[in-house]
Amino acid sequence: MKTTLITVAGLLFGTAALADGHTPVLTVYAPDYFGSEWGPGPSIEAAFEERCSCDLQYQTGDLLPRLLLEGTRTEADVAIGFNSDITKRARDSGLFAPHGLDLSPLTLPIDWDDDTFLPFNYGHTAFIYDNTKLDGFDSFEALLNAPDDVRIVIQDPRSSISGLALVLWVQAVYGDEAEAAWLRLAPKIVTVTQGWSESYGLFTDGEADVVLSYTTSPAYHIIAEEDLTKSAAIFDEGHYFMVELAAKLATTDQPELADEFMAFILTEDFQTMIPTTNWSFPAALPMDQWPEGFQDLPMPETVLFYTEDEAAALRDGAIEAWRSALSQ
Repeated sequence: MKTTLITVAGLLFGTAALADGHTPVLTVYAPDYFGSEWGPGPSIEAAFEERCSCDLQYQTGDLLPRLLLEGTRTEADVAIGFNSDITKRARDSGLFAPHGLDLSPLTLPIDWDDDTFLPFNYGHTAFIYDNTKLDGFDSFEALLNAPDDVRIVIQDPRSSISGLALVLWVQAVYGDEAEAAWLRLAPKIVTVTQGWSESYGLFTDGEADVVLSYTTSPAYHIIAEEDLTKSAAIFDEGHYFMVELAAKLATTDQPELADEFMAFILTEDFQTMIPTTNWSFPAALPMDQWPEGFQDLPMPETVLFYTEDEAAALRDGAIEAWRSALSQ
């Protein structure tokens, strides 16, 4: 009933605005990947505009730094593309308002009761390999013990969300021995890239045998390319859980549209677009409604997750363990 009322309110608002000769604009800040032609943004934009009689406009870039720089002067009504490893900085800024939504539709593998940051998809960090060339690895220890001629590419934790997730993953598995683990992995790391796309391109071009990515990455190859040769190594120690999030700006001048968009995130229409546009698990969709290529993916038995406070406290030390080991 709540969603119906929000939708009706949004339609009435949009109709009134159109009658006055002005189409209301909802400004959504998002990372570059989200608004790109191959990302989820265009499909979500088209679907939402059918509901709202509004104009959804993305402004893409480095999400949190831009919002912190603009502060209360920001033009954003909604921001989408955060993850729980950086939400403490976002929350402490005071820029965001509660979403006011019922979270019971969520289908995450962990409990989630955040009243500000709303999940829209999730995944787990993983190492991807070509199963025609390697037998794979069933544990972090197996990867660390692999021959030094196994070529691995990863992302820089200072510039990449996936890279930060990796150092926190190593921290979760090895604790005080994290730097020693990095020292064992370092001889196999041939490149550290600024972002995920550069690393994955090196892997698909044959310049690396293993790449840091996500457990969902093989789904792209299965569905889009009918290629079954890419696999995620599922580790006995568990996999680091990442959830992507959206939030409403407290300073929005379109509060009704912002509320309607936040509610739209939890709808089946939104969630069914996520798997094959963002290549992630939808946050509010039962598994039996996932595309077949996703339903068949191996899932980690153990999920490793830090709260935002834990991640913030461990971040600098985890990055330093990585930096120190790879600089030797």
